[in-house]
Order: sequence, then C-alpha cells, then structure tokens
Amino acid sequence: MLNISSLNVALPAISAYFQAGPVETSWVLISYMLFNTIFILIFGKLADIFGRRRLYLIGLSGFSIMSFLCGLAPNVWVLIILRALQAITGALIITNTIPMITDAFPGRFLGTALGINIVVASAGQLMGPVVGGLLVHTLGWRWVFWFNVPMGLIGLVWSIIILRPVPGRAKEEKVDIWGNLFIFLSLVGVILALSEGGVIGWHTYPVIIGFALFIIFMVCFLWIERRIPFPMIDFSLFNNRAYVMANLATFLNSLARASILLVVVLYFQVVCQQNPFEAGIKGLPLTIGMILASPLAGTLCRKYSTYKLSTSGLFISCIGMVLLMVNLNVYNSPVWITMGLLLVGVGTGIFQTPNTHSIMMSVPPNRWGIANGLRSMLQNMGSVISTAFSLMVITSSLPGYLKNAIYAGANANLELNELYLITRGYKILFSFLIVLTVLAMIASFLRNTSSKISSEKV
Repeated sequence: MLNISSLNVALPAISAYFQAGPVETSWVLISYMLFNTIFILIFGKLADIFGRRRLYLIGLSGFSIMSFLCGLAPNVWVLIILRALQAITGALIITNTIPMITDAFPGRFLGTALGINIVVASAGQLMGPVVGGLLVHTLGWRWVFWFNVPMGLIGLVWSIIILRPVPGRAKEEKVDIWGNLFIFLSLVGVILALSEGGVIGWHTYPVIIGFALFIIFMVCFLWIERRIPFPMIDFSLFNNRAYVMANLATFLNSLARASILLVVVLYFQVVCQQNPFEAGIKGLPLTIGMILASPLAGTLCRKYSTYKLSTSGLFISCIGMVLLMVNLNVYNSPVWITMGLLLVGVGTGIFQTPNTHSIMMSVPPNRWGIANGLRSMLQNMGSVISTAFSLMVITSSLPGYLKNAIYAGANANLELNELYLITRGYKILFSFLIVLTVLAMIASFLRNTSSKISSEKV
C-alpha cells in the first residue's frame, strides 16, 4: 500500500522527467495493477499447493529487488516493464497475507485480526502520499521506489523469524495455465481500450480491438473454466449466495473507490497548484478514516450481521462521494473536500473487514488460498479498471492539447476556463462512482445473511 499510494503523488514528476504522454503515464500505474491482479490468483492456487510462508518470503525478496531496479529505469517503457515485474513479486505477498492470518486466528478473533491488518495496510496508504510527496519534492521521483528497499528487507528478516511454516493443503491440484492466460489477455484488452479511448478516440482500431479482445478471451475463459479438472476459479463456491454477493460487492466497491485518492491528489496538484507534498497531505483524510473505522468494524463483526455492517459502510462512502462531486470545483471548499474524503475512508474501513471475514468463513480451509485469491483478484481488477476508467472520463472531454495537463501537476499553468473543463470531468466521474457504490450496496444487502458471522473456525 505504501508503494502504490506514494506513486500517486509522484506521477506528475515521472511524466515530466520522461516527457511521457498520457497513455504512457497512466500505464506506469496500470501495468502494476494489471500484472498484480492476474498473478494474485495464480499464486493463490500455488500457495494452496506448496504452502504460504515460502512464497511470501520469495515475494518480499523479489519486491525489494524490483523496487531498486525501478529507481534505475532509463526511460518510461523500461519503468513500465519493471513495474509489471514488481507487481508479480507483490502478488506473492498480497495473496498469502489474508490466508496466513486466517490460519493463525480462530473464527471469534478473526474479525479483529482482519481489522488490524486493514489498519496496517491503511497506515501504509496513509504514509504513502506524504512520504512520496516529500521524497519527490526533496530527492526526486526515483526515491519513491528506493524507499521500498529497506522496508522490504526489514519485513523479510522479521518474517523469517516469526512466520511458522504452513504446509500446502491441496497438493494434488495443478495450476490452471489456460485460464490465467485468457483472463490476462481479456484484462489487457479492456484496459487498452479504456486507456486509449479517451486519448485517440472511441472509433479507432486500437480501442475496437481492445474491446474485442476483452469479449473473446472472457468467453474463452468462462468456457474452459467449466471443463478442466483444476480451474483457477472454483465454481462450486458460487452455490453460496452470500459468497457470491460478497465478492460482487468487493468488485463494485473497488471499481468505485480505488481511483479516488489518485484523482484527488492530481486535482490538488493541477487545479489547486500545490506541490506533491502538499497534495499528499490533503489526501490523508481518506486513509485516516480507514484507520479509525477498521478496528471498530472488526469488533462489530462479533455483534452484527455481515450485510448490515458492509452495506452501512458503503452507504457512508456514498455520502462522501456526493460531497466530493459537489465540491471539487475551481473555487473549492477544503472543509467539505476533507469531510468527503474522511467519509469515503470510514465507509471503506467499515465495509472491508466484515466483507472479507464473510468470504473467508464461507469456504473450507483447503480453499482459503483460492478464495482469497479470487477476492484479491476482483479487488485488484476493480482497481485497475477504476484507474483506467477514471483517467479516461476526466480526459476524454478535454481538447487534445489539455489531455496531458492532468499529469503535469503544478507546472500545468492553466487558464480559468481550462480548469473549468477539468473540474467538469471530475463531476462526471464522481456521478459514475456514486452509481457504482449504490450497486455495491444492493449486492451487499442481497447476501441476506441476517445471522452473525460464525465465531467458530471452519
């Protein structure tokens, strides 16, 4: 989380250094999310087969190495490739975190443990914009990546000391190569279409080909997953409506919320003419809200049903998005923007813990890895599509000469009428995000699990 959120504020500096266009700049973020999304599901299955501790330690080592190399990138395309490799090592960490926590804590304490995990992740997200902004402002954008190296090494040593080996529980299974390939190509298609459409037009060949690839390979993915002995998605788990609706709510919430910190930080730099450090500070209320709400949600898991907690969290996030839509103007209201970000953070913290608890407790132990892999994949898939979609919505209505201004930061030097065009894109974007959040509320409510989450470990 520290790595992802710190890069948000560094994006204008990276774009300026490499003189990158809007497509290349967006792919510095999107390449990480895309590869991270796919390999999370692959490594979820591998963790069930080979054990989680080993893969987790490999991930920490590889992530530290790739972070160092990212800081040495000589051009933007090398950086994009290194970001993709960094994402693969990051997937080894993400896909094993929740299953190891689930292994370690009995059901009655799991909600609290997951809440603490979200607090730690939120703390990383909280520090990211501030640390990233400070590093960019004082030492340059390369230190946003190099800062990860000592953190990764400390985590590696600590993990070697405290993590106990947990043997694989599905050793007879195999990795679904074709399924992973098809879902990867499908995602590449839709992200290509979204990232290019707002820049070169929706009727151009790259965009049409991208959407065609998405449809074709998604159909191939669904077809083959029904016909192989060890699919990457266990469709038998979808017989449980609570499981299905919890995962759908995860995807829709991620689709609606994941890009908010990025676009708000860009807003503070472009529209408000603030430097990366100041913009990072202004984005803090979102993650502060998550830190405050997540432990509370973990405790409430023992008293209230999943759908009530998760749906309430989404409702609070929705109110925050309405405030942001109304107040992200040329002449902004800092108090209401802060309140909007805080409510989005609080709502997210209240939603995530019971929703994750519900997913993990609805499957048997030998499916924890694949269940968390699917949950993480849907969350990351929502994030990568959210990023591409949000940047596309903001830039698609802008004239050609303004499309790269969103990445220019305080150096944009825009006229008042040009700022109005950009903030209009923000209002259109948040109207879409609000609709997606309402759909997530409906999915969360329809899980219809009125009983409390089981306090016994499956």
